[in-house]
Amino acid sequence: MLDLATPNDMRAWSRAERARGGRGGTRQIGFVPTMGFLHEGHLRLVDRAREVVDRVVLSIFVNPLQFGPREDFASYPRNVERDRQLARERGVDCLFVPGQDAMYPTEPLVRVHAGPMADTLEGAARPGHFIGVLTVVAKLLHAVEPDVAVFGRKDFQQAMLVRRMVTDLDFACEIEIAPTVRELDGLALSSRNVYLKGDDRRAALALSRALRAVEQAWRGGEADPRALERRGMEILKAPGVTPEYLTLVDEQIRPVARADAKTVVVVAAKVGSTRLIDNVVLGEGIANDVSVRTTVKD
Repeated sequence: MLDLATPNDMRAWSRAERARGGRGGTRQIGFVPTMGFLHEGHLRLVDRAREVVDRVVLSIFVNPLQFGPREDFASYPRNVERDRQLARERGVDCLFVPGQDAMYPTEPLVRVHAGPMADTLEGAARPGHFIGVLTVVAKLLHAVEPDVAVFGRKDFQQAMLVRRMVTDLDFACEIEIAPTVRELDGLALSSRNVYLKGDDRRAALALSRALRAVEQAWRGGEADPRALERRGMEILKAPGVTPEYLTLVDEQIRPVARADAKTVVVVAAKVGSTRLIDNVVLGEGIANDVSVRTTVKD
C-alpha cells in the first residue's frame, strides 16, 4: 500500500495508474473519502469500490471547514497508525493522508454552497457544515480524479449533496451510495460511537427503533407524513435521548406530502453529549441494511 500526502502526488499517482491499463483498456480508480478512525462501515465502502474498479484510494482528513466553533474538531477521534493497518489489511492500494497545510495552503476564498438543499436538517442544525463538506470533497475529487467515489447512506443528506455537486459541476466521476452498516442490535456504525458508554450506548438504540417504528407503521398502511413522524418521535423520546428531528423527505431533501417506497426517514438526536444521525428508505427497510458483528475495535 502506497502512502501519499500531497494533492499533486495523489493526482500524479492516479494518472499513472490509469495509464497502465486495466478494465476497458485503462485502470479504473475508486475512492473512499473518510475522516479516519475507521470502522467496519468504512471498510465495507472499500469492499464495494474494489468490486467495480482496479485500484482503491482511501483518504483520511479531518476537515476543519465542516466543524462549527462549538463542535468536536479538536476531540474528534484520530488514530492514523491504526487506520493505516486496517486499510492495508483490507487491500487499499493508496492511502492519501494530506495535512491541513496541503489541503488549505491559504484560507479558501471560493467555497461550495448547495443552496436550500444544504440549509435544512443537518445544514440547519450545523450552519456552514455542508459548505465545508462540499468544498473538501471537491478538492479531494480533484486530487484523486476517481472514476467512482463511494459514500455511505448513513450520511444521507451529505451523499445526496455530493451527488448533486458532481452532476451540477460536471465532475467526471460516478457517485455510488452504499447501504448503511449496523451493529447486530441496529445501531448505525459511526466513528462517534466511541463516545458512547454504558447507558448511552443502550439509549442510542432509540434512533434505529424509531426508524423501525415508522417503517412498520408505513407498511401497515399509514402514509401521512405527520402521523408517521409522530409515531417515530414517540420512540425517539427515550430516557437519555434528546431528539433534534425526525422527518420524512425525498432524495432532494424536500418534505413529502405522502410517504411512499422512495421516502427517506431521517433522524438526529443527542445521546448524552454525542450527536447521532440515522435514516431508512421506507421501501428498502432497515432489514436490508448490512448488519455486522463489530470486528474493528477502538
